Order: sequence, then structure tokens, then C-alpha cells
Amino acid sequence: MEPAGQARVERRLAAILAADVAGYSRLMGADESGTLQGLKAIRAELIDPKIAAHNGRLVKTTGDGFLVEFGSVVAALRCATELQAGMAERYADIGADRCIEFRIGINVGDVVVEDGDIFGDGVNIAARLEGLAEPGGICVSALVQRDAAGKLDLTFEDLGEQTLKNIARPLRVYRVVTQRHAEAATGPTSLPDKPSIAVLPFANMSGDPEQEYFADGMVEEIITALSRIRWLFVIARNSTFTYKDRTVGVKEVGRELGVRYVLEGSVRKAGTRVRITGQLIDALTGTHLWADCFDGSLEDVFDLQDQVAVSVAGIIESTVQAAEMRCSAARPSSDLTAFDLYLRALEIFFPITKERIFAALGLLEQAVTGTTASEPPRGTPQCWSAL
Repeated sequence: MEPAGQARVERRLAAILAADVAGYSRLMGADESGTLQGLKAIRAELIDPKIAAHNGRLVKTTGDGFLVEFGSVVAALRCATELQAGMAERYADIGADRCIEFRIGINVGDVVVEDGDIFGDGVNIAARLEGLAEPGGICVSALVQRDAAGKLDLTFEDLGEQTLKNIARPLRVYRVVTQRHAEAATGPTSLPDKPSIAVLPFANMSGDPEQEYFADGMVEEIITALSRIRWLFVIARNSTFTYKDRTVGVKEVGRELGVRYVLEGSVRKAGTRVRITGQLIDALTGTHLWADCFDGSLEDVFDLQDQVAVSVAGIIESTVQAAEMRCSAARPSSDLTAFDLYLRALEIFFPITKERIFAALGLLEQAVTGTTASEPPRGTPQCWSAL
């Protein structure tokens, strides 16, 4: 019999599911009341019923996540896949800026149970796996993948050995392949017709886990700002954050995502000050096109993120446009897209003369009509013939 007042400690094998909301800080900043109400409804209508249906035990919840214990890997995976499918259906018709998405990590191992809470490496690894998952995705350890093989109609993608923070040894990680992944998994992606860019997760150089939220939020703000540039093709956060905490070459990212440009950076904190660095790289050649740093105060995080995002987007817009002009000038005149014609029109427009204006307008007319010519037209464009 245990002495009065002494907590009961128990060890057991369990499957652990860790989940959190992707982009929680951004969602709260945009609509705090709506986000909290949405999470409350999701828990009552989806999370709690699914956990109960698979005999799980909700260990605890945080502001943006929850931890669940299951008696088997199969039960944990079934619950996770049904949760993600339910969330996808729930937010199918809602814009990405207001969509609540969970990232889920699952591990199996020995846990220490004390006063209803669970501790140990098994729990820590599940939390790290959740950090590797993309929004709406599920990452699992090799033990989970092995135990589930042949028991569930699921496909796992091997992400290789990953170095997880505060975990002594590298761990082999697998991603549960969803329908979205299957549709996208068609090998290296070709470059789109217009300039394309991917913003990789920024590295947290502070050694402070709390700064992960700031770094991730900074990347989301930059992606949002770049998305407002209509002529620029911007890869979604869901795709780029699969590279979080992974060492990968810029050229490899370019091949896998089908982008010409990659933006990467880091965040470093000192007291209440923070330094954000960024560099833009041509993924085809590996050439650095731009690099700079931004300093600011953490007293108003959202204002700082907005300022940096707008500044970076403005610099990237002009830098990419200049790089695309150089590329367009080197292309044969018989192989031009509408955007190439637009770039050539910009290039010959200055210094302004009557001849240059007509030549630029001729190129723009070709871009609109979809025709091409071996040489820029020297006559008056049809759309200006009445002038």
C-alpha cells in the first residue's frame, strides 16, 4: 500500500499521439475569438468522439494542441487518419488564411505515468515527430510504421533519418501518405511558366524553443506577402514546411518543388531584440541573388513580422524581376512565353522614345494575343493604329 499523499508512478508501453495547430499564432492574431470558438467546436464534435471511439485517453490539452495515449499503434493511427480526414472535410470550403489544420506525430514506447500525466522519451519523440509533420499531415517513427505494416490500408513514405532536438540519436521517420500526397507524387516538378519561389522554414539560431513560433510565423507572413505579387508563383506553406529541421540542398528543393528561386533564413534573439536574416538563391545555379538582415524588438511581435515581410517581399519582387529579365534576354525569340514578352517590353521601354514605346507595345500585344515573332515589331501595333 502506498503512503498517503505519495503520487502513484507506473510504467507501461503505449502509443502516443501528439498534435498541435499549425500557424496558431497567426490564426490568433487574425481572429482570436473565432479561433478559440473553432477549436472548442472541433474538440467537442470531432476530437473527443474519435479518441473515445478508438479507446484512447486524452492525457492533456494545451492552448493549441493535445496529447493522447492509446493501447496500440493501430488504434492511434486509425484515430489520427480519421481526425485529419474529418478536419479536411470540415474546412474544405474555407480559405487557407482561416483554415485550422493539425500536425500529428505518433510514437510507441515506454512511458512513465504519474498523476494521470505521461513522461519519457516516448512522449518527447512523439512531440518532435509532430513538429516534422506538415499541416494536415501525420509523421510516425519507424517502430510505428513497422507495427502497422499489413494491418492498415495506409502507405508510408520514408523521410530518412532525422536529427530531432534533445533526442540523442537520429531517428528514422515516415510520413503517412494522404490522397493529396499521392496526387502530388509524380516525380520532379517542371518549372511553371511564370517565376516561382519557395520560402523554406527559417532556422532558429537562439537555442530557445519558444522562438520556433516566431520563426514559423515570420515565414508564414513572408509567404502571404509574396502571394500578393500576381506574376509570382509561390509554393504553399504546407509543401515547404516538410523541409523543417531537415538538411537539404537548395537545388534539390528546386527540383522537388519545381521552383526557380528559394528563400531561406534564420532568426536569432538577444534579450528583447531579434535579428532576422534572409537570402534569395537561384535554385538552378545555386547563385545568391540577395542577402540582408533585419533587426527589431519583440515588444510588438506582429508589427515586426509585418514590417519584415513587406520589406522582404518588396526586395524580392524587384530582384526576381531583374533576374528574369536577364534570363529572358538569353532565350531564343522563337520560344517566348507571355511573361517573357512582358519582361522584354519592360527592358526596351527605357530610355523613353517613340520607337521604344511602339516596340514595347508590340511585344505586349504579342503577350496578350499569344503570337510570337522572330524580331520585335517595328511598325505601329494594331491596338494603337488609330492614334
